Amino acid sequence: MTPVIALVGRPNVGKSTLFNRLTRSRDALVADFPGLTRDRKYGNGLLGDKSYTVIDTGGISGDEEGIDAAMAEQSLAAIDEADIVLFMVDARAGLNVADEAIANHLRVNQKKTWLVVNKTDGLEEHSAMADFWALGLGDPFPIAAAHGRNVTTLIETVLEPFPERDESIPADTGTKGIRIGVIGRPNVGKSTLVNRLLGEERVVVFDEAGTTRDAIEIPFERRGKPYVLIDTAGVRRRKNVHESFEKFSIIKTLEAIKECHVAIMVLDARSGLVEQDLHLLDYVLTTGRALVLAVNKWDGLESEAKEKMRAEIKRRLGFADYAELHFISALHGTAVGDLYPSIERAFASANSHWSTNRLTTLLQDAVSQHSPPLVHGRRIKLRMAHQGGSNPPIIVVHGNQTEALPEAYKRYLINTFRKVLKVRGTPIRFEFRSGSNPFDPMADASDREKAKKRELGRTKEARKSRR
Repeated sequence: MTPVIALVGRPNVGKSTLFNRLTRSRDALVADFPGLTRDRKYGNGLLGDKSYTVIDTGGISGDEEGIDAAMAEQSLAAIDEADIVLFMVDARAGLNVADEAIANHLRVNQKKTWLVVNKTDGLEEHSAMADFWALGLGDPFPIAAAHGRNVTTLIETVLEPFPERDESIPADTGTKGIRIGVIGRPNVGKSTLVNRLLGEERVVVFDEAGTTRDAIEIPFERRGKPYVLIDTAGVRRRKNVHESFEKFSIIKTLEAIKECHVAIMVLDARSGLVEQDLHLLDYVLTTGRALVLAVNKWDGLESEAKEKMRAEIKRRLGFADYAELHFISALHGTAVGDLYPSIERAFASANSHWSTNRLTTLLQDAVSQHSPPLVHGRRIKLRMAHQGGSNPPIIVVHGNQTEALPEAYKRYLINTFRKVLKVRGTPIRFEFRSGSNPFDPMADASDREKAKKRELGRTKEARKSRR
């Protein structure tokens, strides 16, 4: 059994810093800013032969209202889920009323709790820990998470009662299955959609732009199939980004897009399409990710507003016409289940493989139906095609004068291949190469080797003529 360790405490005591230390990552955003972490964030760690799962949580202050109350609920859920609780306090700030309230909650729930006194670097340890004995949670454990001091000793002590990991069972890295990134502008309903897809209140939802500040990865199973759902922070226009942590949130979102297999782009039906939607979609297209479009808040819209939105999507999103389009209500669950088949189709298309023979035959059929144009009195010739990569699929076409091939003809080839190969939900990239036959054994030979082969050919011809 892999033990689950929850990190709890007041805001800004260093929980995310310790999370990054224990998972040997930089997954959790860290800044000298209280309340930065809002959702439960999971990570895996390994110390020797013992593996563990760590949960980073938002701060609990005891007087939460609004969004802070939703954050506190996430922290309490993590406590219920955990086998071990590391209750973190701040040595520099001293004992606080909120610390006492959290300690009382842990005692009532009878959780195995370790009292961790953080930020003891530069302080006399016994003096720094003196106030926290009053919490009645046993011996305080002094650490400096930012510098890693005593962190290894702490985790060794915490994991001592647990058995070593069975080597025959691979460590859970949390990366199995289709990685689904939920992206969009702030306040379009991304977190609501994540909760609806999971069937539980997994991430904080609040009617406030910028509620999600980090990219939250959530592994889960649906009908026996593994997935990883990634809730991301909303990306807004650069001129509206002021806080430093928001810049890092946007970086984490862009990284999540690169690392996901399928991106669900959430659009707001009530505010319509804006320039930021187009910029974000262009980034998805540039990275080559498979895409599913979800127009949220569709319920309750007047017929006229729906028709206007449909027309706007058709007019402005022509460059993403390969993506399947869904009109949903994340709040009420309308049509949310239809997203999964589209995700599966997009993932399958992005990772498809085709034989060289099939692609070359398809290329020749396309050329016979519509020949490339003349360039300087010479016809552009496209000889063969083969697959050069997947996710997204890359088709490499060989011929002559391919650099002069018009964009319109390239679009014709893309549309033809997409239709015949039944590629849905992912872009197809074409690479055109001019030159000799790529399967010629002398194609990559040096000039000296080619000259030697020509000389050998002439010698053979001369011998034949003498006979």
